[in-house]
Amino acid sequence: MRLLCCLAALVVLALQHQCHGLLLPLTNTMLSSLRGTNGTTTPVHHLLRASSLRSAARHGRHRARRSPPSPPSPGRHRQLSLPLSPGSDYTLSLSVGPASAAAPVSLFLDTGSDLVWFPCAPFTCMLCEGKPTPGRLGPLPPPPDSRRIPCASPLCSAAHASAPPSDLCAVARCPLEDIETGSCGASHACPPLYYAYGDGSLVAHLRRGRVALGAGARASVAVAVDNFTFACAHTALGEPVGVAGFGRGPLSLPGQLSPQLSGRFSYCLVSHSFRADRLIRPSPLILGRSPDDAAAAAETDGFVYTPLLHNPKHPYFYSVALEAVSVGAARIQARPELARVDRAGNGGMVVDSGTTFTMLPNEMYARVAEAFARAMAAAGFARAERAEEQTGLTPCYRYAASDRGVPPLALHFRGNATVALPRRNYFMGFKSEDAGAGTRKDDVGCLMLMNGGDASGEEGDGPAGTLGNFQQQGFEVVYDVDAGRVGFARRRCTDLWDSLSRR
Repeated sequence: MRLLCCLAALVVLALQHQCHGLLLPLTNTMLSSLRGTNGTTTPVHHLLRASSLRSAARHGRHRARRSPPSPPSPGRHRQLSLPLSPGSDYTLSLSVGPASAAAPVSLFLDTGSDLVWFPCAPFTCMLCEGKPTPGRLGPLPPPPDSRRIPCASPLCSAAHASAPPSDLCAVARCPLEDIETGSCGASHACPPLYYAYGDGSLVAHLRRGRVALGAGARASVAVAVDNFTFACAHTALGEPVGVAGFGRGPLSLPGQLSPQLSGRFSYCLVSHSFRADRLIRPSPLILGRSPDDAAAAAETDGFVYTPLLHNPKHPYFYSVALEAVSVGAARIQARPELARVDRAGNGGMVVDSGTTFTMLPNEMYARVAEAFARAMAAAGFARAERAEEQTGLTPCYRYAASDRGVPPLALHFRGNATVALPRRNYFMGFKSEDAGAGTRKDDVGCLMLMNGGDASGEEGDGPAGTLGNFQQQGFEVVYDVDAGRVGFARRRCTDLWDSLSRR
């Protein structure tokens, strides 16, 4: 399966600013969520509640997902820089269709999945009322230059991934007579694909056509792939916006790019703290960022790396080993399932851009929350139980931005990779409406980690933990697939964006 991407003819156009790529202005989904209709503002605790529910649902879905084939082999590196819109979900822009009539689409960046899809007219989305549709006026028709994937294609097998790929027709559910005669490739298209996320799902057809990255006001197309495989969705549940899967599978966006761009990428998420006034700068996404590039050496210093764990059942996940969590002076050893992945694909921590809050197994979370609560009580903070009810986060406290005494928190990964989180990444202050007065607002703060449930029970099929994007803010996170590692470095992401955009 590592040769799957070689089956497609890739058309790679010249890159301007070869080492640092091109930048794009993107739509901000969190800003549209904060600003409601008629000039109203959505209360922060409502957004926190929605994000906590979605994080829990996605983590649960990760633990029940099926396994696609292994990722393709990468080759030489080139680099392309793109911006991401900050918020609880980060989006990037692509254009689809022939160069003469290419249409832009905004997609959520998701390192926890491996499929690139977007809505195609006619499109029906159930339970999608009130959800934002960034950068789009409505679903596009299927691109005129695209065509359905045949059921005998290895990419059809990769998308369905419900059985061993030895019999591609059987995996794609071709009619029995066509399996026996071996003619399904010529007579049948790949059947509809069902794909599920934590809080939604879709039914789509796989198509192949032209997809371009890097088109914008500053430059022409940077990279175009003429035979890119994507899913065209006509029906969805709770998912009105498409997703750019950045996982390790052959159908992911990095997996289908040229070898020069597929082996390494990074992003740096601008901190947002669920505040509209902090959602004005883009976050850089850099495809093909090479550690050997002398021009980028100053920007790639300071990384700590942890090795990727092999997951035989979920090979598209970026799984790493969490060994401990420090709260103040207390070092809490992680449960064994957070530091290894077994033969059934259970365990490890997934680095996921598509989940907001970090999820820890029940026992580990309880020990971290208890240590945090002890330190906060010792510093004189009072619990804010109403805020816990409003947000789904716990523990919460009466807290003002000028207060001191919140204990430091750090994550310790295998390879002596310690990631000390800035306070805003694990304890965020905000205004909470009081239950009695209705309009009264109190200064509170909550621990921004969540209970991911029991990782050893019947539902323990998959990752034991998830590292969410809220905890990744203010870091450049590099996914170095070639070297089999993930790296973290503290950055001023707006400065990184500015330095890249000047080149």
